[in-house]
Amino acid sequence: MSEAPQYGFDTLQVHAGARPDPATGARQTPIYQTTAYVFRDADHAAALFNLQEVGYIYSRLTNPTVAVLAERIATLEGGVGGVCCSSGHAAQIMALFPLMGPGRNVVASTRLYGGTVTQFSQTIKRFGWSAKFVDFDDLDAVRAAIDEDTRAIFCEAIANPGGYITDLDAIAGVADAAGLPLIVDNTSATPYLCRPIEHGATLVVHSTTKYLTGNGTVTGGAIVDSGRFDWSASDKFPSLAAPEPAYHGLKFHETFGPLAFTFHGIAVGLRDLGMTMNPQAAHYTLMGIETLSLRMQRHVENAVKVASWLETHPKVARVTYAGLPSSPWHERVARICPKGAGGLFTFALKDGYEACVRLVGAVNLFSHVANLGDTRSLIIHPASTTHRQLSEAQQVAAGAAPDTLRVSIGIEDAADIIADLEQALARV
Repeated sequence: MSEAPQYGFDTLQVHAGARPDPATGARQTPIYQTTAYVFRDADHAAALFNLQEVGYIYSRLTNPTVAVLAERIATLEGGVGGVCCSSGHAAQIMALFPLMGPGRNVVASTRLYGGTVTQFSQTIKRFGWSAKFVDFDDLDAVRAAIDEDTRAIFCEAIANPGGYITDLDAIAGVADAAGLPLIVDNTSATPYLCRPIEHGATLVVHSTTKYLTGNGTVTGGAIVDSGRFDWSASDKFPSLAAPEPAYHGLKFHETFGPLAFTFHGIAVGLRDLGMTMNPQAAHYTLMGIETLSLRMQRHVENAVKVASWLETHPKVARVTYAGLPSSPWHERVARICPKGAGGLFTFALKDGYEACVRLVGAVNLFSHVANLGDTRSLIIHPASTTHRQLSEAQQVAAGAAPDTLRVSIGIEDAADIIADLEQALARV
């Protein structure tokens, strides 16, 4: 029997997880707009509910359109399985849900999206969880933050908003030594630029709203399981290693092996948290992923040109783009993101906060929105919007200081992007 072909990324982004519809022959994945699925008989229904057979029960748990998307993202990330959900924030909670418990904590990077900082510093307290925020460039500080109640380590591959690149290999080493899973948010990089599992990540989370969909139409999230973590190596992860009362004592890791986290995410996470992705959103994201590599190439190409131009502008104090040789994280690009440093970065204005506010009102081509990863170029002032809920010290630590603007560089003509910034800066 011949071996299955090993397809390249560009092929997988079009074909992974998808097959012609068996009923109609439809080539594009249909939108299965249905709530429930007819069982063959009573025994079939019982087997599905007992997790003895894989299939479709109810669209809060699984849906054929969403299942194709989960398989495609997992394949592109090099994982064994994936779970799709309603948003990136939902993906973060679902990633932590099987790992945490009252009194447990997660060690997180200080360089995170402001909404994630708020979710981790405020909202998860209602579950009895907590987070410790540490500069992930200080490995000793990361090690010191880990205690007996730590259950995960969390970071972003390319951090929002500043485009900071995390040394995933080094952080994975710390996580491995502590016997803890490393969760990496790969939203800003996408698997085209970075595959965190190859650098030691246990789980990868995405806001599929951003670059994966790429067109600013739908929200969504995803969790990809590497399948490499031994959930039974200690007593720290009973949700995955101990008997599950809701399934008559079934042990997820013992039963499903490398797919334990994926099955738990569906059978418990989606069942009880209900953070479901709708099939139409999955359809839009599938169509977006088909052109992911092409878009990311242009995002990177344009970002290098725009960041290089901004760095020489007399009104600009600094540019954070890791793709610039002047960046302190430039050497990590070749190791962590070999195809480029992404399309997201910040720049600071010498005239500070008020100048930033005026600039976002002066652009024409750029859209002033709270989003990133769109085909369009986007701009926002994080300190007054996405990171407004943080203290100034937290804003600075996250790369969103008051004098800083975040840009998500689109796929328009680079000369037009630069011209829009030039005229806006002239008016500030």
